[in-house]
Amino acid sequence: MSFVHKTVLLHEAVAALAIHSDGCYVDGTFGRGGHSRLILSHLGPAGRLVAFDKDPAAIAEAGRITDPRFSIVHDGFAALGEALAARGVTAIDGVLLDLGVSSPQLDDGARGFSFRFDAPLDMRMDTTRGPTAAQWLAGASQQDIAEVIRDYGEERFAKQIAAAIVARRGERPIGTTRELATLVAGVVRTREPGQDPATRTFQALRIFINRELEELALILPQALALLKPGGRLAVIAFHSLEDRIVKRFMQDAARRDLPDRLPVRAAEIPPPPLRLIGKPIRAGAAELADNPRARSAILRVAERTEAAQ
Repeated sequence: MSFVHKTVLLHEAVAALAIHSDGCYVDGTFGRGGHSRLILSHLGPAGRLVAFDKDPAAIAEAGRITDPRFSIVHDGFAALGEALAARGVTAIDGVLLDLGVSSPQLDDGARGFSFRFDAPLDMRMDTTRGPTAAQWLAGASQQDIAEVIRDYGEERFAKQIAAAIVARRGERPIGTTRELATLVAGVVRTREPGQDPATRTFQALRIFINRELEELALILPQALALLKPGGRLAVIAFHSLEDRIVKRFMQDAARRDLPDRLPVRAAEIPPPPLRLIGKPIRAGAAELADNPRARSAILRVAERTEAAQ
């Protein structure tokens, strides 16, 4: 089947990179290549783009790009430093991260990301490695399940859901998305208007199974270390947990700390390694009308300064 992917904040994100034609850039989440193809269109003959993705389907799509300036890494973006070093890249001009799950992953019921379909409860972005959501639920403790659903899904009924999962698996394994969604619906009695009772649980399991927050926390300092002065870091987040990590990292790296009670002038304090660029950017009305999934997207941008880390 062919699944349509509408790249969120396509032009805004690429514009935020302030691309130099001979620069070296990283697309940390290739997806179906919307951002990568636009970045390549801005590069000259000496430019270079290295993209990353866990998803074998994304890697297959990347194989259709025959541009010699482009290369793809079948791995999560947390492998940034090691993968670039293996390719002889020691400094870059920009990094773009489009976080979360892609439309093809959600719309392909067989991937097990969505409760809209009845399919094996997989949820892995990289289907070639690691346990599925069903496998993890079959062996995890009730406390671990509750903590994951609470911490990654911000679900107030996490304890009740975990208890129901453990009770059900004592009778038979929970192997499909519909089984899990029905189980959760029986526990979560109230929910925000328009939101399925299973939304937060599915989000939590997806984030946990794919180590999304851990990998985000790992790549940000790597990106900062590799960026050249003037290089840009642009990150599109889709929910509060990941956006909080990005926001705090950028703000901390852009903060100029003055020594407490010491006779030092501000001009003598070294500048911070990052400079925040503009205000956070959200999708406009036209994009939201065309792609409702863009409604939660928020783009933050920061620029590397001349300061040493």
